[in-house]
Amino acid sequence: MLSLSTCWNSHRHEDGMQLAMEARMLGFDHIEVSHGLKVTHLPGLLQAVDQKVIQISSVHNFCPPPVEVLMDAPDAFEFTSHRETERFRALNLTEATLEMTARLGARRVVLHLGTVPMKSYTAKLEALTLAGKIYSREYTALKLEFVEKRTKLSQPYLDLARAALDELLPKCEQYQIVLGVETRSHFEQVPNEPEMLGLLDHYRDCPWIGFWHDFGHVQRKANLGLLNHAELLGEIAPRLLGCHVHDVEWPARDHRIPFTGGGVDFDTLLPLVPKGTPLVWELSPGQRRAHVQERLVEWKSRFGE
Repeated sequence: MLSLSTCWNSHRHEDGMQLAMEARMLGFDHIEVSHGLKVTHLPGLLQAVDQKVIQISSVHNFCPPPVEVLMDAPDAFEFTSHRETERFRALNLTEATLEMTARLGARRVVLHLGTVPMKSYTAKLEALTLAGKIYSREYTALKLEFVEKRTKLSQPYLDLARAALDELLPKCEQYQIVLGVETRSHFEQVPNEPEMLGLLDHYRDCPWIGFWHDFGHVQRKANLGLLNHAELLGEIAPRLLGCHVHDVEWPARDHRIPFTGGGVDFDTLLPLVPKGTPLVWELSPGQRRAHVQERLVEWKSRFGE
């Protein structure tokens, strides 16, 4: 199932019907309702679904967006926050997202869980990589320091994230919606890959928790030598609820149209994804419409619908 994230075109339209029709004209019959959507888009989107103009593959938390945040900010409220009020707000917004997902006729919600609060190492590693120093002693020492500190700090925040998932399970059952925990672009974020595999085991018997593979995010970390992309995808594939599809320009410029960045080996990776898994093109708003159309035709010729 091919789908287009509204993060690409929602800023260009005032009406949800218009953004749905643009996706359909490009060749997508499904969209992901993504963060960055405005509350004013929702009536038109509901109308588009009701009139069968478009189908909704998935909804990205938070939808509706928080009224107190005036920008596209999916991480404005995190389940891992040390502030109880922020965690409570994140839960309330997610419950509202589950309700909206049901109204839109979808069954999948994509979740960000949060962050381990620590100084940022990812940007430093990316800068060294871009400078051609990925195999230097400086790079290796910094990466080891990063991984060690992240490991020491992580457990309380992982516990908070898991507690939030547990609290959401009754609402998932009520609305018959599954939660897709997304792979993230920064190693500071929760979960990292070992934690993802731990969650996979912890929720192995839970029908409401699955995983959402973001090709660009994972490739960025693979480019830093933090993981093997194919190995991770192969391990989480049986529990995949969907994927975000985009390419990466070396080493960390993601949300490019597939086949334009040269960073993601789709020919090797896509066969690892179970057939029928939603593949959501999650593109930067700056990607040109004509190029999206061209690469979508190429995608369909190589991989099918």
